[in-house]
Amino acid sequence: MTYRKIAAAVALLTSAVLSLTAPAAAQAAPAATPCGASAMVKETLPNGTTWQLCWRINDKAGLVLDHVFVATKRYPEPVQVLDSIRLAQLNVPYDTGDTEYNDLTAIGLGSYGLETLTGDDCKGGSIRLGSDGGSDPQQRKVLCVSAEPRGLAYRLHDYEGPEEKVYSQQGHDLVLRTVSKLGWYEYVTEYRLHDDGQISARLGATGDLAPSEYSTADNGWPLGKAAKDYSTMHYHNAFWRVDFNIAGKGGEKVEQFDTTTSGRGSMTAALKTTHKTIANEGTFSAANQRFWRIVSPTSKNADGHQRSYELARGASDRYEGHPETKPDVTFSQKNACEKWASDNAADPECPLDSVTVIDFVKNKEKLADPVMWVRVGFHHVPRDEDQSPMPMHWQGFDLVPRDFTEMNPLTPAGREGANGNQSGEGSQG
Repeated sequence: MTYRKIAAAVALLTSAVLSLTAPAAAQAAPAATPCGASAMVKETLPNGTTWQLCWRINDKAGLVLDHVFVATKRYPEPVQVLDSIRLAQLNVPYDTGDTEYNDLTAIGLGSYGLETLTGDDCKGGSIRLGSDGGSDPQQRKVLCVSAEPRGLAYRLHDYEGPEEKVYSQQGHDLVLRTVSKLGWYEYVTEYRLHDDGQISARLGATGDLAPSEYSTADNGWPLGKAAKDYSTMHYHNAFWRVDFNIAGKGGEKVEQFDTTTSGRGSMTAALKTTHKTIANEGTFSAANQRFWRIVSPTSKNADGHQRSYELARGASDRYEGHPETKPDVTFSQKNACEKWASDNAADPECPLDSVTVIDFVKNKEKLADPVMWVRVGFHHVPRDEDQSPMPMHWQGFDLVPRDFTEMNPLTPAGREGANGNQSGEGSQG
């Protein structure tokens, strides 16, 4: 492909992605998002999926997404997914035991730590002005909104149709990110809204290693010439607060699924998957063949199945130094004063005896409107390549739609009828 053709393709893609006036066939009806134009993001991706939401900057949490709706070309009516999602703490203890920070409540990703975007911070996207959330709020270029290819969305070589055909489609994400500088570290808060309805929450870390945090071989890694300077190992314990509002109906249930070996079949081990409803508040840890979903008891897809989102955890190191950093996920009954995963007593607006997520759930209150607190740990063992600037490293999780629609929302023409076992016969994997 020539340079001119590549440029034309890029221009066409950018126009399709960032236009707020998509063709009528692909344009979803406006969702009920209670915010003005400056605080709203509404973008249609090339495959016809439209995400609409409100965004703001909190002085401690940084970027917050509220009232998140999704619509697709196949299902153009907007359906709410989230009431809100944001970071809820960033606990950074050093392995020496002599240094520890709660970066959100003690410093804050908003306010003056929030960086004004420049250079390649938002290459290929658009920058939005927003209040930086400080005591003297300023309007600055703080939010990057971009559409980015995410690779192959699906592929199917169909041998069974009237004519042999290959279905193949590239996918795209709507990406929202901010950058905050806290000391020597620079943190990237990022949410990736996929065109198949998935939401990925990520925290990136870059910047530089703190020159004040060097120790010994017992808890450091040698950097520089020979084995003289040992940069101290440390943790990044990130917490997110996720409040669902599926189809705007609320009242979701929490379910836990576990799979165990159940004897043997004719060829291999037989497995049995069971699930239980988590009716009361509590803390929970990951185990092999376990997952959780948040399910609407009232909102259903066209097949009559309850809409839900599954928590898909990525890589995570569990920090054992604090009770609140041990559980992988906590489910609490919604309480406006339970804002942070730790250090809540420092909040003058809501002075609480409940300081951490462990305190939130100790009375095992019934879950009528659950809030999910997700903890993802990263043990940063410095390396030579971290100097300088430090390459980006990421931690986070995915929210995966489960039965949100009765078929893949990106289903192409020609596969619309492939819903359920049409032949009634078994199939091979």
